[in-house]
Amino acid sequence: MVRAAIWENDTQNGTRHNVTFSRLYRDSDGNWKDSSSFGRDDLPLLHKVSDRAHSWIYDHGQKTTATPGEPDTI
Repeated sequence: MVRAAIWENDTQNGTRHNVTFSRLYRDSDGNWKDSSSFGRDDLPLLHKVSDRAHSWIYDHGQKTTATPGEPDTI
């Protein structure tokens, strides 16, 4: 699973958004872990998630549901 966290940043020029991506996986004990490293087979999904993040930022513009300092995730 690949996820994007969208961060709202208030600047002198208005609200800007940054995005971080992570890959979720289960280790050999069945515990959830996350990584910022992506393999070849992850890249198509990373592309789709980044496109959705871009669309979310574009659609929300100055409107956001994120609490300042907390990310929205998609």
